[in-house]
Amino acid sequence: MKLLHSSPTIPAEPVAALRQALLHDREVALTQLYRRAFPMVRRQVKQLGGTEQDAQDVFHDALVVFYEKAMGGTLVLTASASTYLVSVSRNLWRQELSRRNRHPSTEWQEDTQAADETAEATPDSEEAFSVLSYVEQLGEKCKSILLSFYYFQQPLEQIAVTHNYSSVRSATVQKFKCLERLRKSVRAVRAELLAH
Repeated sequence: MKLLHSSPTIPAEPVAALRQALLHDREVALTQLYRRAFPMVRRQVKQLGGTEQDAQDVFHDALVVFYEKAMGGTLVLTASASTYLVSVSRNLWRQELSRRNRHPSTEWQEDTQAADETAEATPDSEEAFSVLSYVEQLGEKCKSILLSFYYFQQPLEQIAVTHNYSSVRSATVQKFKCLERLRKSVRAVRAELLAH
């Protein structure tokens, strides 16, 4: 009598085929995965209180994990690639929700309310709070990366190629560094305005 395993693994051929597809034409392979898996990820993230942008960020991070494991030969699939991506995205989103719960944004909301009151009192403060003006101060590379990703909604794969990064992960790391610099810059100006 043959024993059935509760979670059978898919033979190595599909993983090897995925790896070959990624090596042969990464953009096409990732685009196909995106089309199949992202709608499910978006639905899950929105059901758990996230936004479209949250879903995109989480999914891009999941794609990076998937890509790195596939290229590194450590990818093990017990289901389809899209199911794997949905699962990784769900776990990443839960981690993000946990992080947000540990560091609630009440301080940020209070700062925003105070900044709004300051903005009403200062006629030229609208210009001071223009995010684009802060993006301009980051330098050309960061400006280009952030605008490409958030404004033009280009996939990280395309951004990596456009900006000559060796991998999608490198582009992701740089995007986060640029975003953090932008946040620090905005917070510093807000703190300065609130101090006056």
